[in-house]
Amino acid sequence: MMNWKTLLSAKRFGMEEFHEERQENRSEFQRDYDRLIFSAPFRRLQNKTQVFPLPGSIFVHNRLTHSLEVSCVGRSLGNDVAKALLEKQPDLQDSFLSEIGSIVSAACLAHDLGNPPFGHSGEKAIATFFSEGKGLPLKDKLTPMEWADLTHFEGNANAFRLLTHQFEGRRTGGFAMTYSTLASIVKYPFSSSLAGKKPKFGFFVSEEDSFRRIATELGLIRLNEQPMKYARHPLVYLVEAADDICYQMMDIEDAHKLKILTNEETKNLLLAYFSEERQAHMQRTFAIVSDTNEQIAYLRSCVIGLLIKECTQVFVEHEAEILAGTFEQPLIKQIAERPAQAYRECAEVSLAKIYRSKDVLDIELAGFRVISTLLELMIDAVTSPEKAYSQLLINRVSGQYNIKSPELSVRIQAVLDYISGMTDIFALDLYRKINGNSLPAV
Repeated sequence: MMNWKTLLSAKRFGMEEFHEERQENRSEFQRDYDRLIFSAPFRRLQNKTQVFPLPGSIFVHNRLTHSLEVSCVGRSLGNDVAKALLEKQPDLQDSFLSEIGSIVSAACLAHDLGNPPFGHSGEKAIATFFSEGKGLPLKDKLTPMEWADLTHFEGNANAFRLLTHQFEGRRTGGFAMTYSTLASIVKYPFSSSLAGKKPKFGFFVSEEDSFRRIATELGLIRLNEQPMKYARHPLVYLVEAADDICYQMMDIEDAHKLKILTNEETKNLLLAYFSEERQAHMQRTFAIVSDTNEQIAYLRSCVIGLLIKECTQVFVEHEAEILAGTFEQPLIKQIAERPAQAYRECAEVSLAKIYRSKDVLDIELAGFRVISTLLELMIDAVTSPEKAYSQLLINRVSGQYNIKSPELSVRIQAVLDYISGMTDIFALDLYRKINGNSLPAV
């Protein structure tokens, strides 16, 4: 069994020698949050696609606004769970259990930091470039583990790398976050060789030792020796639930604003979460406000509140299984039948009308082309650095990326660090310049 007193640690990754137990440690998790808010990678999320194309005449969610909203929901989940657990186990009063709202909130802010431009199509473009594209000839030049990392490229693993890796000229430990916050963002705590056909894993081979250190310190249960696999840190379930709640609700609201869903469709989807009695009360509330967008926002907030309550209850009821490492499903899949059915209906409508809408598919197609082209040119540059054109491209890359390393795998990883860190606009601008479609003013 994992233990809450071990799982919650204010020790900072890369700064272990400076750590000492003191009362002020209770603010360390809030410092994680502040450190992320003021970071450049977090600011860049404002120009990264969430679902709908950016920019547009109607403001919809980008990665930054999504992350902020997930963080708010995560804080509520963490606070509610902490309150319930402390009532059950008052002996945990002297632990950091009361701080899990702050830990989950910070982890939620960081959960999308590793996502490349153009949403999930960016991840797919990187993975397929190596598995079936022009990067395929590199397979024999890399180890099986390194190759698995490339062909399963995953934003979650990249976020862990971004937060922990010491880039050129930067400090040891990357962002130097607390161990508990770092463990809470690793949704799939295993290496890429265990991902199978799904492009989901928690850390690249280059960060295996980092995750092992964190897991050992926090007492995460090890499920596999080689390849490495651990049980999730319990707070991962809350981060995942906050993300599940937000992306489903906010995508529905965005689709309503973009007139992909009608007023009636949207209201029916959101009202379905509640009993007939509660629905009648909500309908009376509508009479107070005539603005349709305000009515939808009211419904959306009610649904989020309900789902927070439901997921909190599931977590508390299954705490023993979670600590034993035997609980495997997302919290959202264990909620009561009425909201669960309503959530499934929202997911079905989102798939049919939102994620497969023309505007969304167009941005995915464009993003796929942009990322694939940039990868092709940059990978060619680092595999044949003696070429004149290669040197021009290499010299354009920021010095924080080890693009001139003597090891091929490190150079390839540096290319992925560079491209995945781009905003949609930067990637598109570079693509146009490289293709001669947009030249600098003379």
